[in-house]
Amino acid sequence: MAGLPVRRAETMVPTLAGRIQTRLVLLAVVGSLVTAIVTPLLPSGVGYRDTFGVLLAVAVLGVGWELVYHLLMQFRWEKDWPLLFGLGTGVPEAALIWLLLDHHALPGLAGPPPLGAFLLHFSAVWLAVWLVANGPMRVPFLRWRFFGGRFG
Repeated sequence: MAGLPVRRAETMVPTLAGRIQTRLVLLAVVGSLVTAIVTPLLPSGVGYRDTFGVLLAVAVLGVGWELVYHLLMQFRWEKDWPLLFGLGTGVPEAALIWLLLDHHALPGLAGPPPLGAFLLHFSAVWLAVWLVANGPMRVPFLRWRFFGGRFG
């Protein structure tokens, strides 16, 4: 096929920009869907304002987390985490969100929901986002991983 331009893959390791884009897109799409489904199952008194407020906090603070993860990955040979580590990163993120909720440090939220409700919602969203990122998302976005996790 002489004469046809060849576009080389940039990287198979997600870049910082790619990880941030992926996080925000998946939280907006998958996270919103899971939040809409889970919220009615939570105890009374926990409404959509609370759960979507937590989801927004996870998205905003997640950009900061990505900067921390990027710094830590510079010490790894592959510059990437093992697959299950991505799932485990939800633990410190959940702890930070809960701490901020408990100290009334998240604007727009009156205070923390019951711990069980928070853990159910956060865990459901985190697991769904992680599963979609590591499975079904690779079908419609075939070139996603070749562009460092960016969508464009």
